[in-house]
Amino acid sequence: MEISLSKAGLKEASIIHEMQIKAFMPLLNKYKDYETSPANQTVEQIADRINQSFTDYYLIKEANISVGAIRIVKKENKIYRVSPVFILPDYQGRGIAQKVFSIIEDQYSDAQIWELATVLEEQRNCYLYEKLGYRQTGDAKQINDKMTIVFYEKRMA
Repeated sequence: MEISLSKAGLKEASIIHEMQIKAFMPLLNKYKDYETSPANQTVEQIADRINQSFTDYYLIKEANISVGAIRIVKKENKIYRVSPVFILPDYQGRGIAQKVFSIIEDQYSDAQIWELATVLEEQRNCYLYEKLGYRQTGDAKQINDKMTIVFYEKRMA
């Protein structure tokens, strides 16, 4: 499995947008989180994020095919946040996300803390992040009666 990250620019905003809708639409349909779902973001919102000086956006590629994306937000004090990360449904469950996290941890080797958030009810996501060394911070945000967002962090050695 040949996984690589390719830095995204404005011309990739529509590709990211299209993949993000495919990846997050099942969750939007399940949880009805119209305010917070990445499936409801516009291509303009993604372009705005790509333009942020403190953001790096990457296309996730398997053998040169775009299969997802990851955004790294550089905060202060060597704290980095992953928001969002997604793999297209047809490519999920194949270890791609694990490889991506390994790549970003190597690439941002100065990171002391990694942060992310996920849907508590999506046990596969929680399991993946915990397997990668992330721990729940204890903070949670109730979105609606079906869905809670939980926050994770990973402290680097």
